[in-house]
Formats: sequence, C-alpha cells, structure tokens
Amino acid sequence: MSNFKKRTYEVLEASSIGDSSSKAYDTLMACTVIVGLIPLAMKTESMYTTQIDIFTFIIFFIDYVARIYTADYKMGYKHIRAYIAYILSPLAIIDLLSMLPILYIILPVNSTLRLFRLFRAFRIVKLVRYSKTMVVIANVLRKVRKQLGAVLILIVIYIIISAMLIFQLEPDLFNSFLDAIYWATISITTIGYGDISPVTTVGRIITMFSALVGMAVIALPTGIITAAYMEEIRRKKSKYEL
Repeated sequence: MSNFKKRTYEVLEASSIGDSSSKAYDTLMACTVIVGLIPLAMKTESMYTTQIDIFTFIIFFIDYVARIYTADYKMGYKHIRAYIAYILSPLAIIDLLSMLPILYIILPVNSTLRLFRLFRAFRIVKLVRYSKTMVVIANVLRKVRKQLGAVLILIVIYIIISAMLIFQLEPDLFNSFLDAIYWATISITTIGYGDISPVTTVGRIITMFSALVGMAVIALPTGIITAAYMEEIRRKKSKYEL
C-alpha cells in the first residue's frame, strides 16, 4: 500500500524526465482544465456547458481526493496535521472552488447559485501544477511575496492620497470618492481612459505626476519578479549540473 501511495503521489506531481505515466496524467489534467474553461466563453448555459461541468467535476474530484490521500508525501511528514495543512493550502482551496460550479446543476437555481458559475475561472490556476515553467513562476512569486506585498501597500497608499487630493481640488468632477479612487488607479497605471479628466491646472499637474509615479511603480514589481526568476533559473541549472 505504501508503494502504491508513493507512486500515486509521483504521478500526481509535475512529471519528471522519463515518467510517462505522470506526463500522461499532466496532459489529461491540462486538457480537462482547458475544456472546463469553455463555458466561460459561452454567453448562455446549455446542455453542453452542463455536460462539461459534470465531466470536469468528476476528474477534478478524483484528483482532489487523490491529492488529499497523498498529502503526507506532499507535506513531508506523516501525521493527521499533514492532511489538514494540505486541505487548507491555497492550491487545495482553489481545487475545491473550481468544483463548486457543479452546485449550479444539482441544486435549485437562484441568484446566489448563479455566482458559482464564475468559479470556473479558478480552474485556470490549476495549470500551475502541470507545467514546470508555471511551477517555477509560482515558486518565484512565493519567494518575493513579502516584497510584492510591500509594493502593493505603497501603491494603495499613493492611490488613496492622490484620490483625496484630486477629490478636494475638483469636487465637481466626481460623484463620489470611489470615482476619485477609480481615477487615481487609472492614472497610476498610465492607462488613462479619459472618461474623467481634471480641468484645473493643479489637477492636471497631479495627473501628470501620478502617471510618472505609475511608470516607476509598475517597473518596481517587474524588476523584483525578474531578478527572482533569473535567480531561480540559475539555482535549477546549477542543481542539474551537480
């Protein structure tokens, strides 16, 4: 049983060189994820979207149960805490959320259940497991999450301050403070839809300054991620050379 469990774990994880069974499983799951996203491209529900949801639910449920079954190998220790820790892990929660659209089929339809159809979008995150490149990117984001969190806090603070300033300088331009937040966010990301445009000189100066700051802010997380990604690639390359 232990050998079967270990082999199940090896098949479930991203395939290694020469493991045809694991590679075939990765391909199956990747195809299932892609098929499971098709209903999001359809305007209305139909017999086909129902069949897709049922098919993907069965595959995802088997995968979810199997991953819980081998959680002790995944977490690195054999204890009930390993299973609990895995169930509460981000990827396991995403696995669970990606199966929730089945409730729209088996339960009486109401406005709340319609929202569960949107949980199909979580299925695309499952692709992280079945691509080595995506695994590397996920590892990189995990390593720099604190730095990215600090940048996010800085961005939020700047957006709020900018919104407060423009809201006081040009109150007639906004219906609510949320509109000012929207303007500040659009300005700092340098998108500039043009639907809200300051008319005073000071307001335009703040807009230009926000755009300039936005270019620097956008470049900051890009640099952090790029540096961490190159470091991860070098680490893996040196590991293989050894």
